Amino acid sequence: MCTAVTYKTKDFYFGRTLDYEFSYKEEITVTPRNFPLSFRYLGTCTNHYAIIGMAYVVDGYPLYYDGANEKGLCIAGLNFVGNAVYGEYKADKENVAQYEFIPYLLCRCATVDEVYSNLENINIIGTCFNDELPVASLHWIIADNDKCITVEAVSDGLKIYENPVGVLTNNPPFNEQMFSLNDYIHLSAKQPKNLFSKKIKPDYYSRGMGAIGLPGDLSSKSRFIRACFVKLNSVSGQGEEQSVNQFFHILGSVEQQRGCCEVEKGKYEITIYTSCINADKGIYYYTTYNNRKINAVSLYNEDLESDILRSYPLILSEKITLQN
Repeated sequence: MCTAVTYKTKDFYFGRTLDYEFSYKEEITVTPRNFPLSFRYLGTCTNHYAIIGMAYVVDGYPLYYDGANEKGLCIAGLNFVGNAVYGEYKADKENVAQYEFIPYLLCRCATVDEVYSNLENINIIGTCFNDELPVASLHWIIADNDKCITVEAVSDGLKIYENPVGVLTNNPPFNEQMFSLNDYIHLSAKQPKNLFSKKIKPDYYSRGMGAIGLPGDLSSKSRFIRACFVKLNSVSGQGEEQSVNQFFHILGSVEQQRGCCEVEKGKYEITIYTSCINADKGIYYYTTYNNRKINAVSLYNEDLESDILRSYPLILSEKITLQN
């Protein structure tokens, strides 16, 4: 299970948690402009926008979990098990395999408006990358500096939703996630007002009582509510260090600790990594479960005219500074 958010200060930020019980040894991967991106039904694109993101690289091909291109368009795919339904091949459509959806859009679209135009003719189909990798059930959050949408392939077709909160988790479908906010509109970052009765004098015994009722469990619906509340009430400075640190604190509110979500005996879902992309500067920041230090890879430190894929393994262990 995962949570993705957008955030804007002076620059635009985008990122997610990846919550799962095991890792595919994903790496931060840069796809330069001239790397040949082959698509199952649409040939090969040999010149395109450069991309940076988290990917599982198989046989030289980047299977992106999330990423951004050099124009600042960002996409993340989140599990959507039980609801994702992909189409069959259609000769009159641009048939895009599920695993190609992120690189297909990032290599050719500069804005969410351009994504809209492309989605009109796209048919997402359930073709697997190979026999060892089953088709993932996903939906996607897509954002730029100005707009954010959620895209879902379901039984009655491709759904595109405006995403005014800039947050996405897993199930239920996005329109139901948004509707669930209605149950929590009374929450506040301020101390609550007494609306119960004028006959009662409240005893504010703690700070933060305006948020009583904010869900604290690890279900995707609860994580959506909590991430929305934290993000939409979040305050930080405009600088890069302040913005990035605040972004990780926002996603820290929904991270999963080993032992709290058992998927089968002895196996636990954890937050494998947390990412934060500065979409304006092309910097991919991340932390991992065992490394809380923020590390980064810059798109613009690479030769973007290259035709060679570049990948950087995650730094998984942390160095603790002893101060005495």
